[in-house]
Amino acid sequence: MIKIVCTSCQKPLSLDETKLPMKEVTFPCPACKAKLTVDRRTLENPAGAVAEGPQEHEEEEGFGAKALIVGSDNPALRQAAKLVGFMPMYVANPQQARDYYLQEFPPVVILNPAQITAPPLEAMQPIIALTPLDRRKSFFILVAENLRTLDGNAAFLYGVNLIVSQKDLGSFQQIFREAMGYHERLYSAMNAVAKSLSL
Repeated sequence: MIKIVCTSCQKPLSLDETKLPMKEVTFPCPACKAKLTVDRRTLENPAGAVAEGPQEHEEEEGFGAKALIVGSDNPALRQAAKLVGFMPMYVANPQQARDYYLQEFPPVVILNPAQITAPPLEAMQPIIALTPLDRRKSFFILVAENLRTLDGNAAFLYGVNLIVSQKDLGSFQQIFREAMGYHERLYSAMNAVAKSLSL
């Protein structure tokens, strides 16, 4: 039996891999009907069980899409990253985080500075001051106690895609999905053009 987690409703599922054909198979989640994909050919490597979009993974498993957490470590942030399907990777130093980012390009970067300063966020400049091309490869989130969740003006001033207040981390899953959905709709035309040019 293999275990996967639905990315939509987070329901854990067990599948009998011996009943799967030797190809990629897509099927609906029995709970919420979201599309899930599994490829039996890659099941010897646990990363072969892939749900459309990111999956939830335990940190010690060491696979899956990563969320880079920069600044202060926080168990609530690690849990929030897991709840939206990413494996949290913590790097305290912004310069080291930049080096890691430029090698891995994790889809999500969560900034958790020890102290929020007036914009720009000086302590996080190495990871924030990336080229626009590199920045577009990830979704940047600033978590701060003294900022309002979904404050678009503050997000613009701090150079991030999303602001989340510490007190709202309990609702992070819903906040992230709505913000990411808006972000994807906003950039869909540009991404389609970029993809067609790269072919």
